[in-house]
Amino acid sequence: MTDRNIAVETIGLGKSYGRVLALTSVDLKIESGQYFVLLGPSGGGKTTLLRLVGGFIRPSSGRILLHGIDMSEVPPNHRRTSMVFQSYALFPHMTVERNVGYGLRLRKLAKTEVSARVDRMLTLVGLEGLNARMPHELSGGQQQRVQLARALVLESDILLLDEPLASLDANLRKDMCFELKRIQEEVGITFIHVTHNQEEAMTIADRIALISDGALVEEGTPREIYERPKTRFTADFIGENNIFEGIVASIVDGRAIVDLGFVRVAVPCGEVAAAHGEAVLFSVRSELLELGDHAEAAEARDVSVDPVQAIPATYLKEVYLGLTTSHMVRLPDQRDVVVRGVSTSGQAHFAADQAISVRWRTDDAHLLKG
Repeated sequence: MTDRNIAVETIGLGKSYGRVLALTSVDLKIESGQYFVLLGPSGGGKTTLLRLVGGFIRPSSGRILLHGIDMSEVPPNHRRTSMVFQSYALFPHMTVERNVGYGLRLRKLAKTEVSARVDRMLTLVGLEGLNARMPHELSGGQQQRVQLARALVLESDILLLDEPLASLDANLRKDMCFELKRIQEEVGITFIHVTHNQEEAMTIADRIALISDGALVEEGTPREIYERPKTRFTADFIGENNIFEGIVASIVDGRAIVDLGFVRVAVPCGEVAAAHGEAVLFSVRSELLELGDHAEAAEARDVSVDPVQAIPATYLKEVYLGLTTSHMVRLPDQRDVVVRGVSTSGQAHFAADQAISVRWRTDDAHLLKG
């Protein structure tokens, strides 16, 4: 029994080129009407997965289901998907109107219907009245909107976007993120968007899948991915996390008491299993750390029940970043930690080599899978 509410499902999907594994056994479900983002470093397999869904390349293993129907061997022109490429790929000798209507003309639709649908799409993407412009008369952002309109006008169920904003400058990219989200919500179809830019992903996604080394690492909402990463890769890749390593000394009431070698702290176990004597990793976001007096770390306390954990450190330097200030500190084991806070004129200042403490709310730490 298939679920028609699932727009895309991949089952054990893999792709290899000779001995090179580009994608390894990916199981993924994308609901209809979602803005879904494939995020990860360059060369990790994101575009390979997108092109497999679009039918531009054939899988080496596994299956691809679109709305519950196996489309693994079906060519692109027989799938209800459309593609928006990183390069604008517009026909330079055609007007905006003819570029957008190209696919409709191939389908031999009546001229009046082509014209009406093109006008509707140009209004949707904010290019109303620019029908007669040539591509070279448009800005980069406008050219990308033309390509988007050309894909949307085909009325496919699934729109595939391969790094669509990569060639835009930072300010225009932010504007286009909001525009893409607005358009997706208005048309109501499934968008699958590839990017290596985490801010872009966080801005537009309903859900995010982290792809690296050809594998699906983790998947969740932007908030889940950011606030509660499950793996070291995600914690390293998304935002600014500090990752600590230690040995589990004991488990007390759902908290792992982790020996860092110079102090013990309590970390909620959450979904990650931990056992006595096991080496573990845990993360704390830099903006959730605070600096304090050195004496706080030396206080005798039962860390297993304490709502706040504190460890000794040595202050290194301050890095002013405008809205925020990063404070670099060094732990007794010579690991460096970043503490980030909102920049204020009255904030406390510390001297280089000053003995301090670093503290965080116990529940703000998360055990990680390796």
